[in-house]
Amino acid sequence: QVQLVESGGGLVQAGGSLRLSCVASGRTFSSYTMGWFRQAPGKEREFVGTIRYSGGSIYYADSVKGRFTISRDNAKNTVYLQMSSLKPEDTAVYYCAATSKWVPEYYVRLGTRYDYWGQGTQVTVSS
Repeated sequence: QVQLVESGGGLVQAGGSLRLSCVASGRTFSSYTMGWFRQAPGKEREFVGTIRYSGGSIYYADSVKGRFTISRDNAKNTVYLQMSSLKPEDTAVYYCAATSKWVPEYYVRLGTRYDYWGQGTQVTVSS
């Protein structure tokens, strides 16, 4: 069982930056593929990005590519989402997710492929 706790959300002006963190419990964090998703009010959950257990492969949604960066520190059991050039449309609750299973590249965008989820952290971008 893995528990995930996100932090770092808040209110920021458009064009600003935030860094989200997700700390995982357990001793096998380094073997987990970690994903970030978001959900805006009235909208479906949306894929943001994923980082493989080794950090060697990282995938991003087109909507955040070039603005968001995912990284991980396996020694700290933590995955990060650095968000820059934020836009009002980035406003959402951001969730981290984890799976120990291999997820083919095509499927990393599917939330159903992840077994564990955090409680989410709110990000609000004002115009």
